[in-house]
Amino acid sequence: MSSIIKVDTVQDTDGNNIINENANTITIGASGDTISIPAGATLANSGTATGFASIAWQSTIVTAATLTAEAGKGYWIDTTSNACTVTFPGSASVGDQIILTDYARNWGTNAVTINQNSLKFQGQTSPNPVYDTNGESVDIVYSGATKGWIPNNDGAVADEVPQAIDIEYLIVGGGGCGGIGGNGEGQGGGGAGGYRTNFGGTALGVLQGTTYTVTVGAGGTDDRTLGNAAENGDDSSLAGAGITTLTSAGGGGGGASSAGANGGSGGGGGNGTNAGGSSSPVTSPVQGYAGGSTSGGEEGSGGGGSSEVGQAGNAGGNNTGGAGGDGTANSISGASVTYAGGGGGAGQSGYSSGGGSGGSGGGGNGGFGSNGSNATGTGSGGGGASNANSGGTGSNGTVIIRMATSDYSGTQTGGSVTTDGSDTIITYTSSGSFVG
Repeated sequence: MSSIIKVDTVQDTDGNNIINENANTITIGASGDTISIPAGATLANSGTATGFASIAWQSTIVTAATLTAEAGKGYWIDTTSNACTVTFPGSASVGDQIILTDYARNWGTNAVTINQNSLKFQGQTSPNPVYDTNGESVDIVYSGATKGWIPNNDGAVADEVPQAIDIEYLIVGGGGCGGIGGNGEGQGGGGAGGYRTNFGGTALGVLQGTTYTVTVGAGGTDDRTLGNAAENGDDSSLAGAGITTLTSAGGGGGGASSAGANGGSGGGGGNGTNAGGSSSPVTSPVQGYAGGSTSGGEEGSGGGGSSEVGQAGNAGGNNTGGAGGDGTANSISGASVTYAGGGGGAGQSGYSSGGGSGGSGGGGNGGFGSNGSNATGTGSGGGGASNANSGGTGSNGTVIIRMATSDYSGTQTGGSVTTDGSDTIITYTSSGSFVG
């Protein structure tokens, strides 16, 4: 049996109204009063509640590099002077809400990173979400253990925890130019472009939805003057967020009565007593090998190649220029192709030499009384020249990317796309980009 007590006003012992009924409106307490709900009690709403603030906005503007956020609060974050890392609670309940707002429209310059503190964000435990758009306001609610924190609104409602996909790569720098010929003197061959790959080894993780830049190095074309090494090839590289930039150095130019230039593989030494150029200072992994050195004759030495077999450019001797170092075979493209062979040094008095086995035709040949031949293999060095002729040009490098077709975004600029079994291959012969 229930009972009903009907009164107009209930007052406390001080005469203050606790409950006041007037025109179908019930007022609990007076202005300035605190209405307390005992621990363990539940305030149930079976109708419509208005005027209740679910977020307590903080009056202090956050300018520090770190912030420990609490559920139920909103924060103005000013990154004018520095980026800010916001650590979320280590435990949360369904419906917990946090709002972060760009106070000074500077998140594009100094971003806000959320430390998930072991809880999931959009279903993932890593990487930490980064908000880097000016004027963003991020309204985030905890949904439970399965998906964790989910943005109600974060500007573009982007996936802020992109997952890594595995790729394999081959990066070859442009080959060096062969040395210009002297009067009756043979000069050095160009060195091969630097060669690096993870094909068949440990895959590289790149982030989904992130653009990666591919730079393909051109071969050296300027054979310079006597007493100076010819032009190096240009570097090739792969760069983007979440990875350390991978660079293969351009091949060293061939010496012209001078030492060969340093590069991915070194250029061959020219007529006289001249050292071959050294390989790239990057030794882990090795990108290439040194050019051959000369020891007083009138012939040039070969440029260094990328292969561990016959790797160094060969020294000239008995009036014959040294052969270039060998290139390296790789099947990342779906077929075995040899890359980055050294150019041959030029001989004296009609003697010539062979280029390294750098792909189709290899590095350029050196010869007497004619130009050094141009390199035809990818990333290979040009042949040295003699008798006032021109050194051969180095060939352009390449960058090849291979990934599972199921991971391929279908978005890239430049490059040609092929498939091999369940994999997609993008081959770049000039600079471009792709989206992970």
